[in-house]
Amino acid sequence: MVGLKPPEVPPTAGVKFVSAGLAGCIADLCTFPLDTAKVRLQLQGEVRIPRTVGAVEYRGVFGTLSTMVRTEGPRSLYSGLAAGLQRQMSFASIRIGLYDSVKQLYTPKGAESTGLAPRVLAGCTTGAVAVACAQPTDVVKVRFQASGALMDGTRRYNGTMDAYRTIAREEGVRGLWRGTLPNIARNAIINCGELVTYDLIKDALLRAQLMTDNVPCHFVAAFGAGFCATVVASPVDVVKTRYMNAGPGQYRNALSCLLALLMQDGLAGFYKGFVPSFLRLGSWNVVMFVSYEQLQRAVVLARS
Repeated sequence: MVGLKPPEVPPTAGVKFVSAGLAGCIADLCTFPLDTAKVRLQLQGEVRIPRTVGAVEYRGVFGTLSTMVRTEGPRSLYSGLAAGLQRQMSFASIRIGLYDSVKQLYTPKGAESTGLAPRVLAGCTTGAVAVACAQPTDVVKVRFQASGALMDGTRRYNGTMDAYRTIAREEGVRGLWRGTLPNIARNAIINCGELVTYDLIKDALLRAQLMTDNVPCHFVAAFGAGFCATVVASPVDVVKTRYMNAGPGQYRNALSCLLALLMQDGLAGFYKGFVPSFLRLGSWNVVMFVSYEQLQRAVVLARS
């Protein structure tokens, strides 16, 4: 497992932008069922008005997946995939593909190396900008992933484009940006947890000459990044999922959603779906970063 060697000429910002979007799509294709299981577990037990009768109960990651296959069919595991891929092409391209360029903007001129502060600022910046651009795709993705758990045998939307139109018509254009603030908070945290941690671990491994700049090094750094991101982002991720999936008037704002979750489930509620979150984020990071590094190298080699 050696992969392509690092090219002598570094990839351009454009190559990184496109490679990040494609790598995000590859990672989503591999891990989407885990993301769907995470959403179902995060929403389970939510107090809803009107209350649904005979709601399916999910137990654990693999129990959730098997229950979905049994009650809704295998295709339910990939419900919302189209919106998920649309999201990655805009979202991952910005937050990951532009990270190195923004990091250089924050790095003082003449500095021998990039410190922690520029890395954190770059992660927060690209994460926030990505959310502002890609939020509607995230809202639709969550609605599709949650639909089997929230409706009684009826389909919430007839397709991805129908979902965009229906949400805009029934909830206004603002409905497509529902949960933007908690999502910005989540992705600023996740971006720092993923990109900064990956950057630091990879840099440390290379400086200590424990590994070379190739697939095994990328794998280790990505796994560590996935774990850190899950730990710090899980609370805001649960709030974001519930708020984005809520119907009109269910919560006044993201803060009221947070307080409702805290009063209903306590602090443990903020870590609902932690195991599928980690399985998903850990595996997503491994697939994404390994693919990202290899795609960059393949494009540079093809152009040279």
